[in-house]
Amino acid sequence: MMIETLKVVDLFDKLEEIFPELVQIRRDFHMHPELGYEEVETPKKVAKYLGELGLEVRTQVGGRGVVGILRGGRPGKTVALRADFDALPIQDEKQVEYKSRVPGVMHACGHDLHTAALLGVAKVLSEVRDSIEGNVVFIHQFAEEKHPGGALPMIEDNCLEDVDVIYSAHVLANLPYETVGIKEGYLLASADEFEIEIIGKGGHAAHPYEAIDPIVLGSQIIMSLQQIVSRRIKPMDPAVVSVCTFHSGDAHNVIPHSAKMTGSVRAFNKETRIKLEESIKSIVQNLCDEAGATVKINYLHGYPSVYNDPVETKRVERVAKSIFSKDKVIKKEPFMAADDFAYFLEKVPGVYVMVGGRNDEIGASYPHHHPMFDVDERAILTIGKVFISSVVDYLSE
Repeated sequence: MMIETLKVVDLFDKLEEIFPELVQIRRDFHMHPELGYEEVETPKKVAKYLGELGLEVRTQVGGRGVVGILRGGRPGKTVALRADFDALPIQDEKQVEYKSRVPGVMHACGHDLHTAALLGVAKVLSEVRDSIEGNVVFIHQFAEEKHPGGALPMIEDNCLEDVDVIYSAHVLANLPYETVGIKEGYLLASADEFEIEIIGKGGHAAHPYEAIDPIVLGSQIIMSLQQIVSRRIKPMDPAVVSVCTFHSGDAHNVIPHSAKMTGSVRAFNKETRIKLEESIKSIVQNLCDEAGATVKINYLHGYPSVYNDPVETKRVERVAKSIFSKDKVIKKEPFMAADDFAYFLEKVPGVYVMVGGRNDEIGASYPHHHPMFDVDERAILTIGKVFISSVVDYLSE
């Protein structure tokens, strides 16, 4: 059992005490954002902070990741906590003192807040390490926003060595502050991409019968792809096929030689994911064959779906309800966004928790990936309390 002197309420008090410090850390990251695979100063700051807490620190994990290990006073199980720290190629248009100072780059998804929260948890738990039975691994991940992502290389570099369970959290701009969203099973979708190049036969706009028109053919393909979800996928299996770009030709009186299109494919279960790929490839190939055109299909497999372990989901829901009023802990409906935290959950059981950050009174009401994106910074405390409670509960078993 966890040594009795370790009380969650005392740890919450410590977290509240250092909240101003964590806000400054978050704002520093916000002012100095770094894109995925280009993070240099961010991991240095994270490693320095963890090192000053007396943790074992590994840098350049999987490339640019940082891992801190807290070993408790007695041997026991190992819990991992993960946060991401990369930014997005978006111009920050907020008028706040902590506005991004890097042109065209900003934290428009909350990763700066995730990182500050995890550093706060590390500081709180490091002060009571002798009372902890087991270990806590703090995983600070790079490049979540950019495929192929930082999770997989960090896993391949043994960031999950001896880890028994893992938790992570994401702030949501459409969820009110101090609300915790939890969902057992599938929470986020897999995210695949396709690139299609149709090679037809160009010609004069006045003589379409002499050409193989890639624009008409491309239009047929687009409309046919939109029938996959409605006619080939079971209604109870959510799926999305979206064609997002279509480029062909550059003159009003010329039928072009080729056309290119790209799109995104989302699903939850693996069988649906496979069927979507097979359907897209067969439809595109058959239509091009019928038209006498040739086609190149490049299908890119992105992140798998995020699946929350049922047992651990119940644990996190229980501890969250012990912290916040029950009406603040809600069942989060699954949605079709993606996150490479999915790779961690394929290796060890765990939970991805959604935490509210919306507060209209302070202008924190814009969606993720928006130039005006911001969140209520008290979400740092929400994440921190969920993490601390989950760690203590798990290691106390």
